[in-house]
Amino acid sequence: MIAVNAISMRYGSKVLFEDVTTTFSAGRRYGLTGPNGAGKSTFMKLLTGELQPQKGSVVRPVKLGVLRQDQFAFDAFRVIDTVIMGNPRLWGALEERERLYAKPEMTDDDGMRLGELEGIVGDEDGYSAESDAAILLQGLDIPEELHERPMSELQGGQKVRVLLAQALFGQPQALLLDEPTNHLDLESIHWLRQFLIRYEGSLIVISHDRHFLNDVCTHTADIDYQTIITYTGGYDEMVLAKTQIRSRVESENAQREKKIAQLNDFIARFGAGTRASQTTSRRKEVERLQTTDLARSNIQRPYIRFNMNRPSGRTVIEAAGVSKAHGDLHVVSNFSAVVSRGEKIVLVGRNGQGKTTLLRALLADAPGLPAAPGDVDAGKVRWGHEVSIGYFAQDQTGAIDKGMTAVEWLHQFDPDASRQEIHGLLGQMLFSGEEGLKPTDALSGGETARLLFCRIMLQKPNVLVLDEPTNHLDLEAINALNVALQKFEGTVLLVTHDQDLMEEVGTRVWHFADGRIEDFKGTYEEYAATLA
Repeated sequence: MIAVNAISMRYGSKVLFEDVTTTFSAGRRYGLTGPNGAGKSTFMKLLTGELQPQKGSVVRPVKLGVLRQDQFAFDAFRVIDTVIMGNPRLWGALEERERLYAKPEMTDDDGMRLGELEGIVGDEDGYSAESDAAILLQGLDIPEELHERPMSELQGGQKVRVLLAQALFGQPQALLLDEPTNHLDLESIHWLRQFLIRYEGSLIVISHDRHFLNDVCTHTADIDYQTIITYTGGYDEMVLAKTQIRSRVESENAQREKKIAQLNDFIARFGAGTRASQTTSRRKEVERLQTTDLARSNIQRPYIRFNMNRPSGRTVIEAAGVSKAHGDLHVVSNFSAVVSRGEKIVLVGRNGQGKTTLLRALLADAPGLPAAPGDVDAGKVRWGHEVSIGYFAQDQTGAIDKGMTAVEWLHQFDPDASRQEIHGLLGQMLFSGEEGLKPTDALSGGETARLLFCRIMLQKPNVLVLDEPTNHLDLEAINALNVALQKFEGTVLLVTHDQDLMEEVGTRVWHFADGRIEDFKGTYEEYAATLA
């Protein structure tokens, strides 16, 4: 159990939360929700002890599993050792035991201490630690051949998965996970979901994956109105309950205000006359009927709508024999497909199977995009009549030029657009007022993603090629993107690990596995049913 007592945090004039008291009980799994900037990561750091509250206190269990955010902190250690470090008591005992055994001669005190250490190792299941760690790593798609390698040799996404295994190791009494599904493919997400559902301690998780929160969480702790309110159920149940409570209070306030107006009218008309006693009673009733103050919600919902300047021809892409290798590794081999106008294709499969490679090969000589002949080795790709492409790359490095404002950067993609139109589009994506003048050098990951969507909406393409577009978006923005893609009348190629997007947007599936690409003409749910 984790107990939070009367904590407050503010930065300057911005209040994140004020006088919050709540308990996270064992056996319950809590989703910690709220828009970007609401204070989710700050609250998580208070729970882990990385930050101290400006007021109040936190009581936490001794064994705490925490997903570390520093990918480079363990570069000098073996992968398997990094996982075992998730149990500090065990790891400390193993290290001290190794030092004692390395001494040329041991004293009697050393022998006594070794006995104590062996007791700790036994209590903490240390004799099966490496095999237990290996099981976690394999579930998170870290193959056995990497377990003995130093962390410095792993790629960024692999390091994140090792750190997740570290948090899960050693049967912690509470788990604190900040964005655990980032860099995980769908199979790893499914494995993690099942692991967490079986977990018996207190779980607190921040995630922008609505499907994951709905599946895993028994409760939702929502940061809003400068406080934290806990609701029963997953994310969708929280939204429904929160909306109903807000609507009920607003309705009650409207009825009270109407009654107060009637009473004040009576008081104004008869306050100085023969009905003084009646007006006195009505004044007391007005005081009793004062409306409930409604705090302003932190939630901001972007508005995404993809319009087209003109539709494309009936056939959008014809690919024949497309291949691409990285050195000796043949990532895409002899891929052929025909894509028709209006199809929405989701590209799914484990990380490293070639989804991004295929998109880049298809776009190597696409209309309106810079030519990249090195992205395809063989085959032909023919884009159809009147095709115009809006591309959202997974790697956004260099996607937005530095040294200008957000308004200036966006305006260059349609010089004929009015300033009012540009600011309106930025406002839709939550760049309100002066935020449109923010330097592009200072944009966060979420702001960069939202500005790239502004560009796509301004260009009005008829084909959207989106490679992991949700990585830096909060839940409200992901939901807005989901709705926009469903309503879009053009063609979509979408790489995502967000299961709601797959199920609700896709009409066709390209599944990547074992060097093959399976082309399934149907929804993701229909495809998943064929695997059951």
